[in-house]
Amino acid sequence: MSALKQSSISPLEAHVGYWLRFVSNHVSHAFSRKVEACGVTVAEWVLLRELFECDGMAPSELAQRLGMTRGAISKLIDRLVGKALVAKTAGERDRRYQSVALTKEGRKLVPELAALADRNDEEFFNGLSAVERETLMRLMKKIVRTHGFKEIPTD
Repeated sequence: MSALKQSSISPLEAHVGYWLRFVSNHVSHAFSRKVEACGVTVAEWVLLRELFECDGMAPSELAQRLGMTRGAISKLIDRLVGKALVAKTAGERDRRYQSVALTKEGRKLVPELAALADRNDEEFFNGLSAVERETLMRLMKKIVRTHGFKEIPTD
């Protein structure tokens, strides 16, 4: 390869995406280990957290809110039912309609998992001032809005 062609190739470290992925992988992996120690995956945590705010909703609404397919939501719900963290109930008038809600155990676990998320953020972003954190969040949200991203990250 000629020196000209080789020098025109930007290094990995010259890309914002490289640094976003670098940081994201470390933050996400650490959080994943923390929640898995409590018996859930990150995707399950996201669903539990959503139900904590709006307890008792249809799986289709959960899928829409989280930007997931109905099949993926069904699998998550089934796993959480198996862990006794959520319960499904059929509608009184229409047995085809199902509602998903946290169980007592699920409602108790969500604040514990939220505290883990808070500690994980503190662990990784404590080197930033409050203003820097706010700026970073604002910029990430701007990118999300600009591109219309809807799917909530679960892995």
